[in-house]
Amino acid sequence: MTIRVLVADDQMMVREGFSVLLNAMPDIEVVGEAVDGREAVAKVRELSPDVVLMDIRMPELNGIEATREIVAADGAAKVLVLTTFDLDEYVYQALRAGASGFLLKDASARQLADGVRVVASGESLLAPSVTKRLITEFSRLAESERPRIPASAQAAYGDLTERETEVLVLIAQGLSNAEMAEHLVVAESTVKTHVSRILVKLGLRDRTQAAVFAYETRLVVPN
Repeated sequence: MTIRVLVADDQMMVREGFSVLLNAMPDIEVVGEAVDGREAVAKVRELSPDVVLMDIRMPELNGIEATREIVAADGAAKVLVLTTFDLDEYVYQALRAGASGFLLKDASARQLADGVRVVASGESLLAPSVTKRLITEFSRLAESERPRIPASAQAAYGDLTERETEVLVLIAQGLSNAEMAEHLVVAESTVKTHVSRILVKLGLRDRTQAAVFAYETRLVVPN
């Protein structure tokens, strides 16, 4: 299957550069470009891409709000946030808004293509180093600033099995499926099944949202 991508960035050179790199891949097609968040939301409705490469800082509607609207529309599009610095203060907000991960703008063609493939497959593009910053940022927030977990999600949390809870903790720690399989001494396919069931039970889109959920429910407490 060809992965359909929408590139949203207010810089023409970035849009065109990413489009050229991605269109050179046999399994990826750039179906559209957007110059701001508002246009990105509109084009997601129009073009139904599989993945949206979303810049955070854009006019009209920033990437965080655009991501929130795209996710709220309950479409199939996964958002991969673009940022200049991996310490971008808005990355955490974007992840909480529903982004499936983030990618640096100076990524190589291979990293860019692999990132799109990972997100399109339902995985999260969230390295352990990013997870650590996610923990740090969450720890910094005052209790009053933390979002309330919906009652439906809290109730669903109680439906997780002991093994599923264990897997959720490992997801929050940034482990890949292969690493979890080794840690739990099970087949990787078994881990994938657990992850899928966790996402369905909790009503979450992907592993990134599962990691955020784990911290916000205090299942995993920052050190």
